[in-house]
Amino acid sequence: MTTTPETSARQPREPWEPALSVRQVLGLERVRAGQPEVVAGAHRLDRPVRWVHVAEAADVGVMLSGGEMVLTTGVLLAGDEDKQGEYVRSLDRAEAAALVLGLGRAFPAPPEVMRRAAERCGLPMVVLHRPFPFAELTEEVQSRLLRRKYAAVSLSEAVRTELTGLITAGAPMQRLLDEVARHAGCPVVVTNLAHRVLATAGERAAVDDVLRDWERIARQAGAGSADGWIRAELGCRGERWGRLVLCGYGGDRAAGRLLADRAAEALVLHRMLAGDGTHAGVSAGSWDSWEEQSARSLLTDLVTGAVPARQLLPRARAAGLPVNRRVFVPLVVREREPDRPARVLRRLGLPGIAARLADDHVAVLLSLAPDQDARALTAHFATRLRAEPDAAHIVVAAADARADWTEVPAGLREAQHVADAVADSATALDPPPVVRLRDIHLRGLVRLLRDDPHVQSFAERELDGLLRGTDQDLLPVLRTYLATGRNKSRTAQLHHVSRPALYRRLEAIQGRLGVDLDDFEQAASVHIALLAHDAQQG
Repeated sequence: MTTTPETSARQPREPWEPALSVRQVLGLERVRAGQPEVVAGAHRLDRPVRWVHVAEAADVGVMLSGGEMVLTTGVLLAGDEDKQGEYVRSLDRAEAAALVLGLGRAFPAPPEVMRRAAERCGLPMVVLHRPFPFAELTEEVQSRLLRRKYAAVSLSEAVRTELTGLITAGAPMQRLLDEVARHAGCPVVVTNLAHRVLATAGERAAVDDVLRDWERIARQAGAGSADGWIRAELGCRGERWGRLVLCGYGGDRAAGRLLADRAAEALVLHRMLAGDGTHAGVSAGSWDSWEEQSARSLLTDLVTGAVPARQLLPRARAAGLPVNRRVFVPLVVREREPDRPARVLRRLGLPGIAARLADDHVAVLLSLAPDQDARALTAHFATRLRAEPDAAHIVVAAADARADWTEVPAGLREAQHVADAVADSATALDPPPVVRLRDIHLRGLVRLLRDDPHVQSFAERELDGLLRGTDQDLLPVLRTYLATGRNKSRTAQLHHVSRPALYRRLEAIQGRLGVDLDDFEQAASVHIALLAHDAQQG
């Protein structure tokens, strides 16, 4: 469920019953036949009408529960101005939607005392200049309200059935949001309690329009001042941890309210099932995964270039990443624990986002102030990351800082290229805490050219004697020997063999390849071929 007794007591819920506004009622064809004229409270015509009540009693206020449009001829009020003023004030105290007075039977013209009292209270007061059967208005409005209620309930049940079916089928959370957006016909946004956007659904251009000025309009929606913005709280076991927002819903508000509630219930159930739902901390853990999914979606779109960087700027801002007058540092971390870089970011208080792209690649984007030392902070992050338990294997690759957001995708791809180039030989090369493009030298160039057919045939031709052989331990020895600069002592140490045993293996390698590894040019040729082979095997 999306609410609990505790949260309901603290935060009154919006009534779900369908309603027409006073303005909509006055626009009905049957009502226009009575020549209605608004004589007070014209600025409150958008108040909802929950019911229509015909009453001639002077103390009608005690019979109301709020939201009623009261119809009267005023026969019991004629000639008593005190009663007339108190009648209007009692309606206001009962939170009536509007007062409709039929002229002719008791009042030939709008009574001034009632008009002034209604204006002071802000209660819409309407007079009907032509005789009008109240029963027709009651019948018209009540039937419309009932039809709206039926439509809202039908929509609610249809959405609940569809979303439950998707959850049962194991659909991802984004699929549920897409279905909600289809029913709503407007963008759908999921946020945490700090208004940071975690997920969106809907037509891309409309979503971008919403996110472009998200901070301001999110506050307006929270204050209830944004037209068509409908919120539903996300949480369970008495703890709220997020919100779902229908942004600019154009249908009946009651139907939108039900739709938002059904969607929120489905999302909470989805996350509980994803987190097993067996312990009290499931919501917090699940919420972390939502934030990670949001960061992954943004970083993936940046790296792949599937969406132009400028179009992603509103999403980055809405996700809480500072983007105005900032310097961006693109990083890619080769890491077996994909959530560790994000944890270290939070621990250091560095503004940025991190998410796993694929396998052991974690993209990190730091957002720093122009006066901050980007290189020092990047090195600090890498050092703390590598100081984590079982983290000596981590490779942190970085591109140069970018002051222009549109250059961030190229920076992330450069960092990814550097991480790939250094990862295969990280133990042998003993890379610095932060590896950059200039640190990978020839290895980086070969990796860029790895898919070229000429490079592939060159590698196969140079290494053919080893690749076809049955002694598979010779290739690792060759790799280490060349990576250490043909250092025999270091190679023997890394492979835990004696120097004489290493000499025999090197002789076997030279015999298989038909080369002299003491010759610089021949050794360089074999080294390039081996780099190309490793890059192709990737």
